[in-house]
Amino acid sequence: MSFSYAVYGLCLSTNQPIPGLILMPASSSPGGHDIEVNFSAGLSAAWREAAWSVWFASSERTEQGEPCLTIWHREGGAGFRVCYHDGVEFAIDPGGKRIEVRWPDSTTLENAASYLLGPVLGFLLRLRGVTCLHASAVAVDDFAVAIAGPPGSGKSTTAAAFARRGHAVLSDDVVPLLERGDSFALVPAYGSLCLWPDSVKALYGSEEALPRLLPGWDKRHLALEQEGYRFQKQPLPLGAIYVLGERSGDPGAPFIESVAGQTSLISLVVNTYANRTLDTSMRAQEFEFLGRVVRTVPVRQVRPHRDPARLEQLCEAIAQDFRLLRAEAVRTLR
Repeated sequence: MSFSYAVYGLCLSTNQPIPGLILMPASSSPGGHDIEVNFSAGLSAAWREAAWSVWFASSERTEQGEPCLTIWHREGGAGFRVCYHDGVEFAIDPGGKRIEVRWPDSTTLENAASYLLGPVLGFLLRLRGVTCLHASAVAVDDFAVAIAGPPGSGKSTTAAAFARRGHAVLSDDVVPLLERGDSFALVPAYGSLCLWPDSVKALYGSEEALPRLLPGWDKRHLALEQEGYRFQKQPLPLGAIYVLGERSGDPGAPFIESVAGQTSLISLVVNTYANRTLDTSMRAQEFEFLGRVVRTVPVRQVRPHRDPARLEQLCEAIAQDFRLLRAEAVRTLR
């Protein structure tokens, strides 16, 4: 039995259901599947016997000094093994069409699926030449607005605050950018947001207001398919990119200003997803692609207020700023 899902503009076929995702009707994938995911299959003999070299090892270490994440590259081919410190392992075949997933008895399918839906598919998109922002994305009117920034800057929290205001959410953490002629579009990920407990408390008054993403994990799960929230299931044109910066205690915050030229390009380069795993040719391709993005899409720098109680004002400021940008763009075209 197989299960079909749409994630990041890709059609996945899996041998086991993925918790938290909505099944696609069989008629929704007439062209077939982009990726086949086989859970708990282990690795084939050919993969285990192949010669491997380290492609990437994370700087984050376990208590034993081992990398939390290691990516191995198969010598003489384009296959990869993505290995986590807890024993969860993914094998990506040379064509990027099949992913084998296995995990030890000490963890669960749900844990493996959380890796798959974030960093593993994010890495696979980069291998396919798709540039991804480390960002969240929400719908404002008929456009997608990306909210980028370094870890801990409040991307997911801001997206959740937008969701509470009635805005549809496209993606969280991994935002693929697609070029369409002389414009760019964002494709949806899947219908949930992951939030740290302090963000849940700031939004809902209690850390326990949302369920845990996984047993034993601190992160909480906001389902966008539930009543009162919306998941944007169709791609939208990219209208603007807002980069969250250092928080301010100034009563006038949040502050939003334009970022132009080389500064805007650099601000996007440092906020792409899985950028530490890119080789030289992939980095060159990314740099060229982002150069076209900043010539077409406004990039804005945001300094939010440090008080989490002012998230509503931050969303309002971003929405108003974007609508002013759109109005100016329409006037320019006339």
